[in-house]
Amino acid sequence: MSLLIRQLGLQPYESVWQAMRTFTHQRNPDTVDEIWLVEHPPVYTLGLKGNREHILTPSMEIPIVQTDRGGQVTYHGPGQLILYPMLDLKRHRISVRQLVHTLESTVINLLARYGIDAVARADAPGVYVNGSKIASLGLKVRKGASYHGIALNWRMDLRPFAHIHPCGLARQPMTQLCDLLTTCPSRAEIWRHWVEQLVVQLDLPEPTWVTT
Repeated sequence: MSLLIRQLGLQPYESVWQAMRTFTHQRNPDTVDEIWLVEHPPVYTLGLKGNREHILTPSMEIPIVQTDRGGQVTYHGPGQLILYPMLDLKRHRISVRQLVHTLESTVINLLARYGIDAVARADAPGVYVNGSKIASLGLKVRKGASYHGIALNWRMDLRPFAHIHPCGLARQPMTQLCDLLTTCPSRAEIWRHWVEQLVVQLDLPEPTWVTT
């Protein structure tokens, strides 16, 4: 069974979300797993059971989308790199908890490549550097398959995070990769090393990359 990596570029959140739902609904035991790599225009997304009180000062310029992933509110914008793993968890014998741990671990290992010490927290999913959050995570599992995923702050405008409690964490500081380095790696380099980490850690097949 092969693995397909789709490089989507900058795409509206809602259209990608609906495409993920459709893909998961229509898949069968023989469907090839896919990993979608994407950035979104500015948008706040609220988890299925998210509390709107965590949106402090709504902006008329940035839409709020109630979605079906786990977790609370977060912000997506250009320069934030998002990895959506569309995986048959039953086929790979991966539990939801294992997938969460692995997604966090891929970011931790990726950052270590650049000399950045990052950690996960048992009480708040995601990845943190010196207490500041650099990656946010939210998943949905349906028919034994995953969608939604993990977002890494690469080189973006962090100011919209100030208008929310990121992932429900009051006064949670945010950071991004390119603020922690003197030389910022390209998005292509980050994508390549990040996918390599995921393939190795989950023992996935050698991937085929496509741009759509």
